[in-house]
Amino acid sequence: MAAADQVIAESEHRAPGMRLVCASGISPSGPVHLGNLREVMVPHFVADELRRRGLDCRHILSWDDFDRLRKVPAGTPASFAEYIGRPLTSVPDPCGEHENWAEHFKVPFRAALAELGVEVTEISQTEMYLSGAYTEQILHAMRNRQQIDEILRRYRTAKAADYEEQGHSEADDDIMEEPTDVGYFPYKPYCSACDRDFTTVTEFSEEKAEVSYTCQCGHSDTDIIGNTGRGKLVWKVDWPMRWAFEGVTFEAGGVDHSSPGSSFTVGSQLVRDVFSSRPPSYLGYSFVGVRGMAKMSGSTGGAPTPGDALRILEAPLVRWLYVRRKPNQSFTIAFDQEVARIYDEWDAVSRRLANGGDPLEQSVRARSLGTATATLPLTVRPVPFRVLASVVDITTGDEQQIQRILGDMVEGDPLTDLGQVRPRLDRAETWVAEQMPAEDRTHVRAVPDREQLEQLTNAEREAIDLVLKGLEDHWSLDGLTTLVYGVPKLQAGLPLDTEPTPELKAAQRALFSLLYRLLIGSDTGPRLPTLLLALGAERIRTLLTI
Repeated sequence: MAAADQVIAESEHRAPGMRLVCASGISPSGPVHLGNLREVMVPHFVADELRRRGLDCRHILSWDDFDRLRKVPAGTPASFAEYIGRPLTSVPDPCGEHENWAEHFKVPFRAALAELGVEVTEISQTEMYLSGAYTEQILHAMRNRQQIDEILRRYRTAKAADYEEQGHSEADDDIMEEPTDVGYFPYKPYCSACDRDFTTVTEFSEEKAEVSYTCQCGHSDTDIIGNTGRGKLVWKVDWPMRWAFEGVTFEAGGVDHSSPGSSFTVGSQLVRDVFSSRPPSYLGYSFVGVRGMAKMSGSTGGAPTPGDALRILEAPLVRWLYVRRKPNQSFTIAFDQEVARIYDEWDAVSRRLANGGDPLEQSVRARSLGTATATLPLTVRPVPFRVLASVVDITTGDEQQIQRILGDMVEGDPLTDLGQVRPRLDRAETWVAEQMPAEDRTHVRAVPDREQLEQLTNAEREAIDLVLKGLEDHWSLDGLTTLVYGVPKLQAGLPLDTEPTPELKAAQRALFSLLYRLLIGSDTGPRLPTLLLALGAERIRTLLTI
């Protein structure tokens, strides 16, 4: 990968033997959604490529859990508004299951990363700040606050209201902070009385490392940085400080951090001029969308998470969606009928590459299937997802019936264990239960529609008789497909391998519609051969015979 080459080139400008570090950063202010996942997956694929080349690479995930709570996500009690302004780790878990707000959203994301084979070293910014790990860096920034202010002033050209319109992220807000009457300070204390960051620094003693501040709650105090105080560097300074502290050689960022004058541009200058280090090799990535939703936001809630995706898509497919496109290409994930198409595409790629093929496609598939050190579980017999969904729908999830139907699908090679079609079968069951539209569900008739059967034309009766007579000799998915497509050909006196003409196609559609009406009371339904296999020969004869 080109990004890995750039990281290696960047490392040559640093200390010999210095460990390669790929970095991701996420604020657990709300559900960590599929857009946030790209923040982790881009560095993951770069780190994995470096490891495949035999290089020592560490992938760190910095949890920005010392950030303030900005807003209350949808679905959270309105009473949580009282915690706005407090560190995320000082806000209680809205469900009372975990230690705090941040951990509530970390836990499911952590589980999803494990399922995806993503190995990261987690760093809690709360722990780093409160442990005093950054004390010298904070004091250094405060002593060089005038230089920092001069750099930021060059980019302080828009008012806060304009930034919202320009699409900048919440993390960019601190660039609008103007110096107060006593000067600019890149450090924001949390109030010792209310634990909120509604504070204004009024004085800083370099000799004593003391910060005096006032808070909107009316409290005033003086803290010693790294000793009695709680606070953090503002984002625009915090990010480059961490590049220097962690020795980051690669990081990715969304388009809102990558445009001229935004976080990465400012940070690159600050890390050089203030922290005497180098900016990492960098890739900007585009957004990931979900069909039917606007841009995802963790702080507002409601966006699908990686855990949600993994309930419907096998882990290699989720990896594939992220690795098959360049980071600067946006893409959309859908959980409607489009899911079946995603599985079909994946299966087609797998078949095409079974005996070689395009090296780039092979590389993409290899990185979807696993990492330099692990291979992810994959369905042994990849029955098409739409077939599994139809079978689950028709049988209402009865595993004994599912086993019977799938066992009859491939003539001469019966499926004897549902474990062979897992985990895909589990994903299909979830999709049918949670995503399949009610109007698409199949309702098989309990008794024959005698009125409709009595009104059949001679040609329609003949077609149904041919179907019934052919069931025994064609009882497999492929055999039933040949049968239902072949009946109109037989009625026309043509062999089964005749290429369909427009007239034959019209006759086939008419037969399918007739069978659907007689079997499920609708003009359309799941693929007809799958439906027939699911119903079984005896029930088909019952519903199609007067």
